[in-house]
Amino acid sequence: MFVPPQRMSHKESCKICNEHKLVSESLSVCYDCILSFESEAEVFISEAHKIARNKFNLPVKAPSGELQSCSSCNHNCSFGENDISFCGLRYTKNGKFVSKTNTETAALDFYFDPLPCNCCASWFCPAGTGDGYPNYAYKDGKETGYYNLSIFFYGCSFNCLFCQNKDHKNIGLGSKVTIEQLTSTFLNNPQISCVCFFGGSPEPQFDFALNLSERIIKIAKREKRISRICWEWNGFGNRKKVQKAAELSLESGGNIKFDLKAWSPSIHKALTGVDNKKVLENFEFIGKKFFGERPDVPMLNATTLLVPGYINENEVEQIASYIASIDENIPYSLLGFYPHFEMTDLPLTSLELAERCFDVASDYLKKVNIGNKHLLSK
Repeated sequence: MFVPPQRMSHKESCKICNEHKLVSESLSVCYDCILSFESEAEVFISEAHKIARNKFNLPVKAPSGELQSCSSCNHNCSFGENDISFCGLRYTKNGKFVSKTNTETAALDFYFDPLPCNCCASWFCPAGTGDGYPNYAYKDGKETGYYNLSIFFYGCSFNCLFCQNKDHKNIGLGSKVTIEQLTSTFLNNPQISCVCFFGGSPEPQFDFALNLSERIIKIAKREKRISRICWEWNGFGNRKKVQKAAELSLESGGNIKFDLKAWSPSIHKALTGVDNKKVLENFEFIGKKFFGERPDVPMLNATTLLVPGYINENEVEQIASYIASIDENIPYSLLGFYPHFEMTDLPLTSLELAERCFDVASDYLKKVNIGNKHLLSK
């Protein structure tokens, strides 16, 4: 049984306002100063991300050379000599372009997760509820006895200082897996009813994931099987590929989870190293184009990790209001934070904060959930 650590005082002095606040040592600056003194805060923020990236020999910024380019995500990396992509999956050496991923091979780990699993969509998806039966689920209730084929991709287009799966940055740890291996895995195990791409984030390996998804859906149609295609991503992907992924999820009964990490651009960049403009544009695009086509079995949802000191009621209210402007029925989960990566000095999310954020979000949205409740401190 998981027992969370005792909540302690984690307040430090902000390097800008010098006030004693809930501040992560990695950033050194508080929420208010990040918003109010962007140029001053940028010095500390840049240093924090530089330190985090250097640990994995990853560039702080996307390269901008002229030898080769990549369009999987909105970094649009273009390579010069001896450049490395932001995600770490592609590089140039001695004038040669090398990629750890393509349409046929990828750097990933995979495993079987018994359903209903502890994913962010289990409180509303067919595997956890039976909604959409018999078109999208095997059972009119929890899909026990079946499995999710969980595919963990290495590489990410963000640099979250609180990353919950930092091992994805060690690209060399990822197994070289072929599309034939995974299609055979699906074909030979009729108990697999959904496939989830996560990581890292799947966008840097979009070509492989989209190719695999199309093959699995084709097998499922031929074998008269359920094959929900689901994505858990940061939303920073190439628009055309994001649309294709959405079409596959819509067709198969799957869903797409956007991790909306913050509303304020400066807070988002402080926590992730990347601007959130393209994320919000992709979310709105999918919401307006696809969500209304299958509202009874939601194909789009959002989550926000409640990072103590940095993600508060203001951020959640702005996110919830934005989601509601697209469709108030889009599910939204608030997740408990556990200290990881560069933010091990922050406490667990408090139950009080989670409940306040829940109340604020519920003023705008009809489907709000608190996830990871076992992590919340009292």
